[in-house]
Amino acid sequence: MSQAPKLDPFQEAAASLGGGVLIGAAGAGTGKTTVLVERVLRLLREGVISSLDQLLVVTFTEKAAHEMKR
Repeated sequence: MSQAPKLDPFQEAAASLGGGVLIGAAGAGTGKTTVLVERVLRLLREGVISSLDQLLVVTFTEKAAHEMKR
């Protein structure tokens, strides 16, 4: 199992928010997909959600979509 990525304070804040809507925007290569994946994993681990079917996750690039699928 790989370990959680090192997030900066802003990324950590976004990843650790509880359930609910989160909209994030940032430039290319800033870690948006990493934060998104970490947030989903935390929601699952903490029992906020029990299934990925409870989420709508949107990305705008093929690369980001592939990262989320992994």
